[in-house]
Amino acid sequence: MKRRGTPEADLQRAVVVALRFALPKGAIVHHCANEVTEAGPRGARRQAILVGMGVHPGFADLIVLSDGRVLFLELKSLKGRLSPVQEAFRDAVLALSFGWALVRNLDDALGAMADHGFTTRVLQAGTPDAQRDAGARRDGAGPSARRVTS
Repeated sequence: MKRRGTPEADLQRAVVVALRFALPKGAIVHHCANEVTEAGPRGARRQAILVGMGVHPGFADLIVLSDGRVLFLELKSLKGRLSPVQEAFRDAVLALSFGWALVRNLDDALGAMADHGFTTRVLQAGTPDAQRDAGARRDGAGPSARRVTS
């Protein structure tokens, strides 16, 4: 269900599906609608209401909670750049010792999970199990470099 002109939204949907599959049962992957896209005075009023309710400028697209770990994911298209408020949010999160990652594709998201110590059912290429599986693939058998474990 790819929509034309929405590369970040398409990426976000794919990342959410993959993380819900890869992370342990009970993990939370959450998106907080952080802005009103309605133009004009009505949209400005609605945005002001959200800010008053605690919406934080530059908040990451996704927050992942699992096994006592917290990771903020900012999703961008290949050419997308962080805005100044997103950079400020990243810096604040890192100063608080939480994890933050920029994600441009599904591999970035899965790599961020591994880099920040999240337990997943996905083996990364380069791990001993993945190297063993790669050897099996050369013999014509075995799963892909990223595989799901039981």
